[in-house]
Amino acid sequence: MKVFKLFILLVAFNSFSQEKIENLKINWPEEYQWKLGSNQETQQIHFMEIIPGNESVDNWTIIGTMMSIKGATGIPMDKAISLMYEQTKASAPKAQLTIIEKNETDKNHWALFKIESPSFKGDKTPESQLYYIIQGESSLYSSFVAIKEKKLSSEFVAKWSKVFKSSELVFE
Repeated sequence: MKVFKLFILLVAFNSFSQEKIENLKINWPEEYQWKLGSNQETQQIHFMEIIPGNESVDNWTIIGTMMSIKGATGIPMDKAISLMYEQTKASAPKAQLTIIEKNETDKNHWALFKIESPSFKGDKTPESQLYYIIQGESSLYSSFVAIKEKKLSSEFVAKWSKVFKSSELVFE
């Protein structure tokens, strides 16, 4: 199966620096013919959205997001999960959190969880996300894939869990 390889450069590259930069590499399934929807970067955060090639950021059926919080290290996974959940609950009070898997024993702690929202304030459209958070050496990385459904199917969770868990931190 061909896989669309998206190398995420989540930290600004200084061309004069000899240091290698840490990045999170996710092999996003090629079947969606992903394209970059948005790309925003500050000194603290780098945020990217990808969408299927025939869709737009205003009208999508599935969306992928990648965010790095630069300099954020040693963040407990429970705290990172809680921050993402509370952010969603602010606009979707009925959102439900389910932790799928967590690993806090390896060098790079990570968590896989879903947030399912039946509606949002002022918007009845449901949206559910499957999140993957991993602690890098220099940044905290948070990625998710979302669809406009009240719940994520077990097939969706299995497929995307495999995608996220096969991602890797690389130094380039």
